[in-house]
Parts: sequence; structure tokens; C-alpha cells
Amino acid sequence: MNEAPAEIEALIEMMAKLPGLGPRSARRAVLHLIAKRGQLMTPLSEAMGAVAASARECLNCGNISSGDICGICDSEKRATGEICVVGDVADLWAMERAGVFKGRYHVLGGMLSALDAIGPDELRIPKLIDRVATEGIEEVILALDATVDGQTTAHYIADALEGRCRVTSLAQGVPVGGELDYLDDGTISAALRARKSV
Repeated sequence: MNEAPAEIEALIEMMAKLPGLGPRSARRAVLHLIAKRGQLMTPLSEAMGAVAASARECLNCGNISSGDICGICDSEKRATGEICVVGDVADLWAMERAGVFKGRYHVLGGMLSALDAIGPDELRIPKLIDRVATEGIEEVILALDATVDGQTTAHYIADALEGRCRVTSLAQGVPVGGELDYLDDGTISAALRARKSV
């Protein structure tokens, strides 16, 4: 026997599809929204409607924007000759939060993966190569995940851009505030290889 009306069960099922939410946490979230209908549910549904109507991918870099070209691509101040390549928009936003990169971005939309049949044409790699050719790009910085798929993608891009521009990657290793005893062997190995003079 169903515990809730069909429309509430449908909402729970939709919420359970979100990252980090399973069926139980989705049920709790929906019940909380219903209990706070005026304070949370109605404003949330209005905000979701507005985002659904206005959000789109930047035609240039793949960032989320309310226009065809995002504010970063549109800013002349960001035309530094550098492009930072990231896997998805969440990675771009993380880089922006750090506030240290002042160039433009390129969102791939994922990583190369033989297991998932994701090749270069399923990602925005051809668009990246076009941008390097047309935007006077001097350096491409690869800010990709330190996973097998991330490293495979980085090598593919580096090979595709060889001779066209300088290709660099983020240093990998010990995080700020990290203790060696808590790090995995791969992180320690990468940190040792990326060591620098003191």
C-alpha cells in the first residue's frame, strides 16, 4: 500500500535522482518542503521555473549562463590568452571561488571513457581546438580530475594541441593543511614528482 499520494511519490522519485540524495533522504526533503510550503516549497518551485526558463550553456565555453555567451567569455579583462579546461561547470565554479585564475574557461562536459563509450566528439574537445586556433590562445591549463579518465583526457588534449600552444596542468599532491599520514600512496607519489625548490 502506498504511504503518500501519487504526486508526492512522483516528487520523491524525482528528488531521489539528484546527486547525494537516495530515496530516504529524498522523502525527508519532500516532507520538509511540504511542512514549510509557504517558506520553502513555493519560492523553490518559482526559482526552479525561472532557472528552467533562462539557464543555458554558453555557446563559447559551456558554462551555465542566462544568455548565449557567459559573463566570463564576454569580459575583455578575461582575454588573457589563457584557457583553463575543466570537466564540468562545478569545476569551473570551484576555480572561480578560489579567485586566482583570471583567464577564460572551457568546459568539456565530462571525461573520455572507453567503458562508457565517451570519445572526443561526445565532449567539447573539437570546440577547444577551434578556440585555440581562433582566439590567440598561448596557454591551455588542464584542470582535470586526477583519475584514470581525467589523465587519459589530459593526455589526449595535450597530444591534440601539441605545437599549437603551451599545455600545462595543475600541480597535484599534498593539499594545504594535509598530513602525510592521511594521504593515499598516489597523492604522495604525485606530490613527490611535482616537488619544487624551497
